[in-house]
Amino acid sequence: MKFSEVFTSKDNIQLDKKTLIILRWIALVGQYTTISIVFFILNFQLSFYYCSIIIFIGVITNLYLQFKVKENQLNNFASTFFLLYDILQLSALLYLTGGITNPFTILLIVPAIVSSTFLTLKSTVILSILTIVVLIVLTIYHMPLPHVGDSDFHAPMYYLYAIPIAIIIGLIFLTYFGTRFGIESRKRTEALNRLELILAKEHELESIGLQAAAAAHSLGTPLSTITVVVKELEKEIGNDPKYTKDINLLLSQTKRCSEILKNLSQDQLKEDSFLSDTKIEDLLNEIIRSYSEISEKKISLFVEKNEFNPQIERTLEITYGLRNFIGNAVKYSKSVVEISLISNEKITEVKVCDDGPGFSEDIIDVLGEPYIRSKDETISSKSGLGLGTFIGKTLLERMKANVKFDKCNKLNGALVTIKWQTKDLSSI
Repeated sequence: MKFSEVFTSKDNIQLDKKTLIILRWIALVGQYTTISIVFFILNFQLSFYYCSIIIFIGVITNLYLQFKVKENQLNNFASTFFLLYDILQLSALLYLTGGITNPFTILLIVPAIVSSTFLTLKSTVILSILTIVVLIVLTIYHMPLPHVGDSDFHAPMYYLYAIPIAIIIGLIFLTYFGTRFGIESRKRTEALNRLELILAKEHELESIGLQAAAAAHSLGTPLSTITVVVKELEKEIGNDPKYTKDINLLLSQTKRCSEILKNLSQDQLKEDSFLSDTKIEDLLNEIIRSYSEISEKKISLFVEKNEFNPQIERTLEITYGLRNFIGNAVKYSKSVVEISLISNEKITEVKVCDDGPGFSEDIIDVLGEPYIRSKDETISSKSGLGLGTFIGKTLLERMKANVKFDKCNKLNGALVTIKWQTKDLSSI
C-alpha cells in the first residue's frame, strides 16, 4: 500500500484551502510575535534564531500552499499532510522553549481538532496519535523553559506529568465532539444536496410535463386524421385477409395513442378509470402484451417469488415508468427480453434484462440524468435514451422506487433493477 492511500477517502471529504491558509498564517504570525516579545521585550534567553528558522520554513510551506496548489478544495491526503507538518513544526518550537512546561503546548491539539471536523476518522486518529506521542516526548525531552536572569524554570515532577495527561484528555473529548459535529454537518450537507437535486429533477420533470401537454394537444389533430384515413382504407379494402390484420393493428394502436394523449392532457389529479387498482404481476403482463402485439421479439415474465403480490394503484408514474424501461429493452434487444418479479413482505423487485448492446460504460454512472450523450452511438441521447431514462427513473422514484442500471450477465445486455419496499409500494 502506498503512503498516500492511507489517507485516501472514497467519500468526497475536502478542506477549504483558503480556510487552512488563513489558520496557518494566524499561527505563524502568532508564533513569531510571541517569541519576539519574549526575547526582545521580556528578555527571556531562548534560541530566537533557531525558532525563527523553524517559523520561516512554515512560511515557505504556506506560500507553497497558497500559490502552487491550484485546487480550491484540498482532498483528505493533502489536508492531512499539511496538518501533520503543523504538529511537527510546533513541536520543534516547543522543544526549544521549554517543552511541556510551555503554556502554548495546548495548541498542539488544534490540527487534530480541525481534522475531526473536516477530515476522515482515519486521519483524525493518526493526527491524534502523533499529538499524544509528541506530548510524551516533549515531557521527557526538551530544552529548559527560559526565564529572566540566570535561573531556569523548574516545575515539580507531578505537575510536569499532569500537564500532558490533562491535554490528552482534552484532546480525546474535543476530537470526539469534533468528529460527531463533522459527521452531522456532512449529513446535513448531503441531505441539502439531495434536496436540491430532487427539486431540480422536479423542475425538469414539470417542464417536460408542460411540453408533453402541448405535444398532446398538437398531436391530437394529426392522430384523428390518421384514424379517419385508416377507417377509409378499411372500407375500401373490405375483408381482404391480406390486410385485415395490419388495419386492425393500426386502429388499435391509434386508439391507444389517443388514450395516452388524453391522459397527458387532462388533470392528473382527477379520478380516471385508467388509475384503477391492480396487482403488480398483472400490470407487468399487461405491458408485455401491449409490446408483444407490435414486436416479434420474445418477451417473457418470470415470477421467481410472488408471496405477497401487492395490490397497487395503477398510477401514471408506475405505469409509464415500467413501460419506459420495458419499451427500451424491447427497442434495443436483438431478440429476447426477460422480466423477472420477486415479491415478499419486505421487498418487491422487478428486473428488466435484454440481449442488446447494453449500457455504455462511459454513461452508466450518469444514467437517469437528462440529455446524456454516449461515445457509443449505438445507444445515445439522440435515440432518446437519456431523456426517456430520466423520465422513467424520476417517475418511479416519485413512487418510492430505487432504480439501478447494470449489465445483464445472463443475456449480455442491459439490466434495469426497480426495487420497492413492499410496505411503501402497498401504501401508494
